[in-house]
Amino acid sequence: MVERDNVAEPKTGTDDIVGILKSRMIADALPLWSSEGWDSRVGGFVEKLDAQGNADLAAPRRVRVQARQIYCFAKAAQLGWYPQGGEIALKGLDYMLSKAKAPDGRPGFVHILASDGAVLNPLRDTYDHAFVLLALAALYQLDHDAQVRSEIDSLIGFFDIHLRSPDGGYSEGVPTSTPRRQNPQMHVFEALIATFDATHDQAFQARAGDLFGLFVSSLYDGQKRVLGEYFEQDWSRIEPVSVEPGHQAEWVWLLKGFERITGCPTSKHRALLLESALRYRDGTGCLVDEGDAEGNIVKSTRRCWPQTEIAKAWIAQAEAGQAGAADEARAALVRLDHHYLQHPVAGGWYDRFDAGGRSLVDAIPASTFYHVLCAIAEADRVLGA
Repeated sequence: MVERDNVAEPKTGTDDIVGILKSRMIADALPLWSSEGWDSRVGGFVEKLDAQGNADLAAPRRVRVQARQIYCFAKAAQLGWYPQGGEIALKGLDYMLSKAKAPDGRPGFVHILASDGAVLNPLRDTYDHAFVLLALAALYQLDHDAQVRSEIDSLIGFFDIHLRSPDGGYSEGVPTSTPRRQNPQMHVFEALIATFDATHDQAFQARAGDLFGLFVSSLYDGQKRVLGEYFEQDWSRIEPVSVEPGHQAEWVWLLKGFERITGCPTSKHRALLLESALRYRDGTGCLVDEGDAEGNIVKSTRRCWPQTEIAKAWIAQAEAGQAGAADEARAALVRLDHHYLQHPVAGGWYDRFDAGGRSLVDAIPASTFYHVLCAIAEADRVLGA
């Protein structure tokens, strides 16, 4: 399928884009993913819908996606967008705890489940555990349930005993592997900020501080002004450096959150990351998937999630008072809507396009819901009426 009006100007105005996206999230996306996106036969969230919006009930289920969907519905309930979201999130948590937590008697959450709940991959993946923590934080912020707090404390113990690396940050998982990636560190950082917001426990603030230190010392290359993706065990960079502009944008938003909870200034790094991310755009104004450290585009495909993250980056800068950032944020949301969210299935999205504007993925992945909902929630919080 070729994207409609690939390089045409979006028709939706920027003035009303936040309200439009919020309304469609409430009216379309949340009902779709709570009904068709939930497996009513055996429980659990489905991994994807087909192009017509029907659940793929046979597809294996990544535990990170279970956690992301729990987060989305807990967040929607907290915002008052979808009051029944709390109940849906708790159903998801019950499924995840019963099927994915230590089913083989070893601590931690497994990596992938079959559609019937059997374990397909027993790896304990750090990226997955970051999202489990994020989901638990969102649920705890909703009603401060003691059992959820107990799960948070248990999970933090797993991070400390099994995932913390003597070289800094966290290993890739159990068993350990290389190369090391910045991506799991970034999402643990995100989850720790959210857990501090939910609990006001300064221990989580301090843990986030450790990862901020890793970002400054190792993940971010101050000389080349880019965020690295792949590293050796000792955090030395693997050359040539791969740059994912979507992650650079995501760090802009996360650093603003870290500054909010700690008072630690992050404006310099935010400005540099955003400036660098904006180098990797195509003719649509959207971020492409990958570049190099010199600013060249390496992969001209473009996924949906980087567009949500560049919107969040501009929203963070608008919240910080940067002139013109609010207008840039709204323009980024218009591009997101125009190129990705105008799907025939109301509440669905396109996942990836090639350089010619052809859709490369027929299915509607559940994993994108977290990105889209978070971008719209942040836009409403900072830019909404």
